[in-house]
This record gives sequence, C-alpha cells and structure tokens, in this order.
Amino acid sequence: MALVSVTDLVKEYPLGSARVPALKGVSFSIEAGTLVSVVGPSGSGKSTLLHLMGGLDAPTSGSVVIDGSNLAELDDQALTIFRRRRLGFIFQFFNLLPTMKAWENVALPRLLDGEKLKDVQPRAVELLEKVGLGGRIDHKPSQLSGGEMQRVAVARALVADPVLVLADEPTGNLDSTSGKAVLDLLRGIVTDEGRTVVIVTHDEKAASRADQQVSLRDGVLAR
Repeated sequence: MALVSVTDLVKEYPLGSARVPALKGVSFSIEAGTLVSVVGPSGSGKSTLLHLMGGLDAPTSGSVVIDGSNLAELDDQALTIFRRRRLGFIFQFFNLLPTMKAWENVALPRLLDGEKLKDVQPRAVELLEKVGLGGRIDHKPSQLSGGEMQRVAVARALVADPVLVLADEPTGNLDSTSGKAVLDLLRGIVTDEGRTVVIVTHDEKAASRADQQVSLRDGVLAR
C-alpha cells in the first residue's frame, strides 16, 4: 500500500460571490522511501497541494491519506498531533526562532509535544552533527549562514522521526552551493534512511534528482 494517496483532490477559494479553483481533481500516490518533486509554474497549485498534504488546510473535496490516516477525518486536535508526530516541515525562509540556539530550534517540535528539554537535547545534537553542524549547536540563527539555517531546519524536520517530510522551496533562498548541500541532505535522507520526502520547487536541478515528479498546471496534473 502506498504511503501517501491523494485522490480527486479539489480546493476552491471564495472570491466575492465566485469560487476560484486552485486544484481540480488531482490524484496520485507516493511509495515509502521516495523523493518526490512537485513542479509547475506560479499559480499551478503547488503550494496549495503541499498545504493540503501537510494538514495545514482542508480540501473542498477529495482526500489525502498518509500512512493509513485520512486527514479529512481527523478533528483539529488529532490533526495537530498528527502533524507534530508524523510529519516534518521545511520552509523556504527557515522559520527558526531567533532567540533560541540551533539545538533548541531542532528540539522544538518535541518540546511542543510535552517532552522535557533535557530528554530531547541528545537527539537534537545528534541530528545537528548529522547535517554537519556539530560545531554550531549553541549558535543562534543570526550567527548562521542561510545554508546553515536551512540545515538546522532539516534537522528540526527529522527530530520527531516523521513518516513524511514536506519541503516548500527548500533551496529557493539559498545560493547554488548551499542549495546543492541541502539537496544532498534530502537525497541522503531518502537513500540512506528510507524516508519519504516531497519537495515543492522551481529549481530544475532539485526536480531532476527526484524519484517521482508531480507536475501541475492550472490545478491539474500536467503529466
């Protein structure tokens, strides 16, 4: 059975008395241990799709099933817990808390889940070492480069041992060297650890490294 099943996914937004379609019946599946790129021009529905897959928004109709859980059937509390424990998120602009050290930023999802700081710290440090930031664990975001901040974000996305990592333009705010390093990390997460990663990207190099490509145009699958 596929890890992710997207079926007849429709998302419409109200605009006055009209409704504007962002997705128009999109269906596809993703096997576990796969790197997937979601590509398409601006306005094609890429970010909308990622938000629906991450349970950050609800579809107008259709379904997203992840690891056997239909997101539409979860109430707000259950959906929050599912996101926190089963999904990892990586954002274009890092979304790190400026007053927290690198390891504290990595630990944050598990702290929000009620775990104690001292219990999470070893795993957070381990992940920072894994992404090449063992010497930066006590640095705050203002003391890190863009590439280093994104590597902290990758570590944070992994701290809860998620079944699915969703990355929204993870290289979009980085130079080519830093972007390649982040892509190498994401590729390694899939190849070496068997994780499943979905990347929304305009970067052709990022898209070309995926095992599967979901191409959108005007809210439908282009191919």
